[in-house]
Amino acid sequence: MNEKTYNDLSRKIIGACIEVHRELGPGLLEIVYEECLAFEL
Repeated sequence: MNEKTYNDLSRKIIGACIEVHRELGPGLLEIVYEECLAFEL
């Protein structure tokens, strides 16, 4: 993989993390965020 591919992949992963956190909000157990992020990805 080249650097552009890594940057694109990183951007998508971070975007998914942000989307999950926006949808669920703060204060939940880590496992909840993990499960939702796995589904989102």
